[in-house]
Amino acid sequence: MDIKVISNILLQIFYIMVGLFFILTMMFTLKDKNHKTKYGTALFWGILGVIFILGEAIPSVISGFLIVVIGLLAAFNQINLGTIKQLDETFASLKADKIGLKIFLPSLIIALVALLIAQFTPISGVAAIGISSIIALIATFLITKAKPSEFIEDSNRMFQSVGATAILPQLLAALGALFTAAGVGDIISNLISSVIPEGNVLIGVTAYCLGMAIFTAIMGNAFAAFSVITVGIGVPFVFAQGGDPIVASALAMTAGFCGTLLTPMAANFNILPVALLETKDKNAVIKVQAVFALILLALHIPLMYFLAF
Repeated sequence: MDIKVISNILLQIFYIMVGLFFILTMMFTLKDKNHKTKYGTALFWGILGVIFILGEAIPSVISGFLIVVIGLLAAFNQINLGTIKQLDETFASLKADKIGLKIFLPSLIIALVALLIAQFTPISGVAAIGISSIIALIATFLITKAKPSEFIEDSNRMFQSVGATAILPQLLAALGALFTAAGVGDIISNLISSVIPEGNVLIGVTAYCLGMAIFTAIMGNAFAAFSVITVGIGVPFVFAQGGDPIVASALAMTAGFCGTLLTPMAANFNILPVALLETKDKNAVIKVQAVFALILLALHIPLMYFLAF
């Protein structure tokens, strides 16, 4: 069987697994007698689960309609956190002391195994992340001696804590593709060309890095911003001036990641930790990251200028 086919099959399996977790969250919500918006919240998780499980089998028009329904549920504040099982802090402290630094092993496994699979096998990088996540999950069970029921309960707690922002990464990625298809990159290019002097490499590099960071902060996703900003700024004002496309593109992506650190739109990075830790200041993570993000962004400009040319 062709390796691309295998990668696609693996991806479908992982999407179905995620969808099943959404369905479980829907079931937890329906069983919650004290949930103030039980049916709206359950409908949200159920729709999301169906989209992930059925995927391409659903006609695009129906998928679009379901996304509109989700949007309306969010707009009318029908997606809320229900009653979730609270952790026993004493038990958690004892387990944390016993496990110690081993608790970080699953996270390292995800990164290392995904890297090894992507580097040394023809399996796609996205599928590699799915495989490494399964291996990390098994390692987590071995390290913590947790029961499967605890895993399911904690998954439900995480999904409910994230709430409607769970779909934000997918929507932002789709928005990036939509902007590119609509020619937003060309519009940006025309606007920038009236400001940037022709042939000025430093200003072109500066605009590319800043544009990636700003557009990523707006969209919450550097991958979505990359296609738009590269078409609008990277190609005409960096690549066309003799910049190495590989080096410049790599640095543009990491410049975009600096923008990720500065925006609440990057829900999985900046909103999820706040929700899970129940931090009062919703922007606490962004405030801590902001100084480092701005310093790193400033460093990207000379790096691209000297390394790409």
